[in-house]
Amino acid sequence: MDVLALYREAGAYHEGHFLLASGRHSPKFLQSTTLLQYPHLTEQIGQALAEKLREEGIQADLLVGPAMGGVVLAYEVARHYGTRAIFAEKDGQGGMKVREAFTIRPGEPFIAVEDVLTTGGSVLKAVRAVEALGGRCVAVACIVDRRKEEGPLEGYPLVSLTRLTFDTYAPDEVPEWLAQVPLQEI
Repeated sequence: MDVLALYREAGAYHEGHFLLASGRHSPKFLQSTTLLQYPHLTEQIGQALAEKLREEGIQADLLVGPAMGGVVLAYEVARHYGTRAIFAEKDGQGGMKVREAFTIRPGEPFIAVEDVLTTGGSVLKAVRAVEALGGRCVAVACIVDRRKEEGPLEGYPLVSLTRLTFDTYAPDEVPEWLAQVPLQEI
C-alpha cells in the first residue's frame, strides 16, 4: 500500500512550515483528519493495519485510540481486526483518561492505535490510561512512523504501515530557509 499516495489523494499531504503537536517544526505535514474523512480511504487504512497486526501475530481483545484523532482510526482498525474499540481523552491535567462507560478487564490485552507517530507522546498517554485500569498493552500501531529511530516504542512492539522520515527541528534549530516560510500551527 502506498500510504503517501492515499494522503496525496485526500489532499492531506502538505508542504510549508508547520509547528507540530510535539513542539517541533517541519517542512512537511500529514493531516490525517483530512484523510480519515473519506470512508473508502479510512477503510483501506483500517483493513491494511488490521492485516499487518495479524501477520505480526499480535493478539488483543481491545483497541484504543487517543481522542480525537485516534477515535475513527481505532474504530476502523477494530472493525477489520474483529474486536471492540474505545478511546482515551484528555484529563485536563496533561494526561488522558478512559470514560467510565468503557470496561477494561484486568490483564485485558490491547493495542493502542495512532495515525502518525512523531514522538509517540499522545499514544503513550492513552496506553497509560488503559494500563491504569488494568489493561495490558501488547502493541502500538500507526499509519505512519515518523520517529527518528526505528523499533519498539518505549518497549511496546510497533506496527506501522509505512515509515517516513521528514526532517523536524527543535524551535531553536529551525534552519533559515524554513524560518522564512510562514509558520502554520497544527
